[in-house]
Amino acid sequence: MHPMLNVAVKAARRAASVIQRASHNVDTIRVEKKQHNDFVSEVDRAAEEAIISTILDAYPKHGILAEESGAKGLGNAEFEWIIDPLDGTTNFLHGHPQYSVSIALMHKGQIQQAVVYDPNRNDLFTASRGVGAFLNDRRIRVSKRIAMNECVIATGFPVTDQSYIDQYLGMLKDVLAKTAGVRREGSAALDLCNVACGRVDGFWELNLKPWDIAAGSLIVQEAGGIVTDLKGEDGWLESGDIVAGSPKVLAQLLHTLAPHVG
Repeated sequence: MHPMLNVAVKAARRAASVIQRASHNVDTIRVEKKQHNDFVSEVDRAAEEAIISTILDAYPKHGILAEESGAKGLGNAEFEWIIDPLDGTTNFLHGHPQYSVSIALMHKGQIQQAVVYDPNRNDLFTASRGVGAFLNDRRIRVSKRIAMNECVIATGFPVTDQSYIDQYLGMLKDVLAKTAGVRREGSAALDLCNVACGRVDGFWELNLKPWDIAAGSLIVQEAGGIVTDLKGEDGWLESGDIVAGSPKVLAQLLHTLAPHVG
């Protein structure tokens, strides 16, 4: 395992320990509302602190982009860590066991290392660019399904910014009509990992943040999948509009979504 990936795994496990200890007393956790349907808890912040301290102990000159504390030291940093300490906070606060820790490392604008850890299943997804994607040290690949009517597609609802709810519902209606089903589980990082290991065949969502998708995107790519924006291009990290899947499923999913893309 690459030394920087090893540090990311260590950081993810430390954050997960914070999260899982708190999961036994969810009712006592202090929670703040950042915006409509967007919550942050003291657990998010404590988990993020555990990740950042672990990374900076090993690499003090690296930059940080984290969901709760923002950007640190990015000005001249060659390496940038993109961190979501608790992807699926709403699930966590409701005792719904679908959340994860997501950590990616970007070097000169390209994501090179990725970790997504699901503490409830003890599923550790990792990837290094050019090396492959792994689940608990076992190599993973995207689904081999080709026919859309046999595919299950993951998605995420627009819950914080509902200005594009009609656009999304049009997409959802058309995808439901052409597939074996759609799943919405509440952690984009895990949705991407589920594409990577074939648990679902594709994924799309709108208006995400870099920390939601940076790690999961590399895991999909290293598992043989493709990640694009809604137009089939590379702007997904900037726009937050993302589509992922095996090459043949992705093409069909993009075609299905196209009528609703401006």
